[in-house]
Amino acid sequence: MLSYVFKRLLSSVVLLALVTTLTFVMVFGGADNVAQNILGDNATTEQIVALEQKLGIDRPLHEQYFSWVSGAVRGDLGQSWTLGESVARILSGRLPVTLSMVILATVIIGLVSSLLGIMAAVRGGWADRIIQVISVIGFSLPNFWLGLILVVIFALNLRWLPATGYTDITTSPVGWLASLALPVGALVLSGIASASQQVRGAMIDALRQDYVRTLRAGGIKPSSVLFRHALRNAMPAALTVLSLQFIGLLGGAAIIERVFAIPGLGSITVQAALSGDIPILMGVVVTMIVLVVIVNIAIDLANAWVNPKVRL
Repeated sequence: MLSYVFKRLLSSVVLLALVTTLTFVMVFGGADNVAQNILGDNATTEQIVALEQKLGIDRPLHEQYFSWVSGAVRGDLGQSWTLGESVARILSGRLPVTLSMVILATVIIGLVSSLLGIMAAVRGGWADRIIQVISVIGFSLPNFWLGLILVVIFALNLRWLPATGYTDITTSPVGWLASLALPVGALVLSGIASASQQVRGAMIDALRQDYVRTLRAGGIKPSSVLFRHALRNAMPAALTVLSLQFIGLLGGAAIIERVFAIPGLGSITVQAALSGDIPILMGVVVTMIVLVVIVNIAIDLANAWVNPKVRL
């Protein structure tokens, strides 16, 4: 098990290095007239040269990269070009907001999709068809459209929940839940649709295996066959789908945060892209990569624990 963990950690470090290098080359190497764009069209040549020296973008690309890496390994992601603050400080204030929304949505998706998928696989018939129809409908509806519909129903008409904004959990736990209810609902509805179908397929495959028929013929309780044996063999596929859902939600959160005016990573990413704030964009990319690597390692370890064959 330790050798498996070491291999996964080593491959993750290599992946992190490759992706950050390619991202840096594409982002910083493709940035033209940065100082001109920040200062405006009326800036003089002297002002542009002075700002380029201040930002360090007048140096060769490889020098900029090694300077950035040396700071990144110490937790220093540079300074924002437009906000004048530390990128690490900006992201540290935004990351908990996005994570709270995404983690809450992932947990709900995992629980509900597992229940629906198992029900569809075990019961079949009309229950299976209804769940499949609901899943297809939910999968076909865009997150932002669902978000707008939820706002109209629960915020504008019923006035049960706030339409926009975010309340920190330390300020008011109830207000925190209320501010996340609609955005999480928009993320969950489409996520459940795809995840439940994957769980259903994995459970059907597990229930068709020969060992399941042998256990049933041996008089083992149906609940024991389902939860102790079939579900355990279907869990790797379900956990993999859940990890993909988490990664997909990180990307989908950008649109949802704009719809509900939530100050998370998605909204600052859009703002940085519009203003050309490359250090923030690079910081967001690194943060996302680290999150994806952590989630993938956690899912791989969970799969290896559930099914030791995965370690091979």
